[in-house]
Amino acid sequence: MTRRKLIIVGDSAFAEIAREYFDADSDHEVVAFAVEQAYRQRESLHGLPVVAFETLAEQFAPSGHSVFVAVTYTQLNRLRARLSRAAREQGYGLASYVSSRAFVWRNVVLGEHCFVFEDNTLQPFVRIGDDVVLWSGNHIGHHSLIEEHCFVSSHVVVSGFCRIGAYSFLGVNATLANNVTLGRDNWLGPNTVVMKDTADGALFKTEQPEPARVSATRFFKVAA
Repeated sequence: MTRRKLIIVGDSAFAEIAREYFDADSDHEVVAFAVEQAYRQRESLHGLPVVAFETLAEQFAPSGHSVFVAVTYTQLNRLRARLSRAAREQGYGLASYVSSRAFVWRNVVLGEHCFVFEDNTLQPFVRIGDDVVLWSGNHIGHHSLIEEHCFVSSHVVVSGFCRIGAYSFLGVNATLANNVTLGRDNWLGPNTVVMKDTADGALFKTEQPEPARVSATRFFKVAA
């Protein structure tokens, strides 16, 4: 099998993770990392070159390479959106990754430049827009739509017939009830439960629980 050559944009932890998944569980082979020149601080990562994003096409021809932008939810997903758009303007195709350990029903529609980690469940008639990241362990319920440039953290539950607006961020363990429309540019903190439609630009933060406290230094005896 001829593997397609891929450049990862970014050199963060997500970039390292993306390289690992693409190399081990896809038909892509990562050949380089790219970072904007102003933020480029090293020449190589894991034995691969780290090159300036602005001059990427001079070293790796777009005709023979694809790009994945491994950036999380910085600037409410705007940075990832901007870099992926710039890569396309340089002539690169944008790659997606879907874990072989994710459950994706046969009629799910998946956009361009998405990353779907292991243990995600995407039920029938789900639609995922371009440039969406689904970290591990989420449930995306039937007939739901996630619009472009969203980031869904781990163990999020999106119930049936939901719509998640573009550029939104859903924190760990967030939950949407059935038939909920989440506005554009929403930010859901960890453990947030949404039961009704939200406006664009809404920010939801849950109250922090009391930190765990030591109630006893030892609650059972250890045999001598």
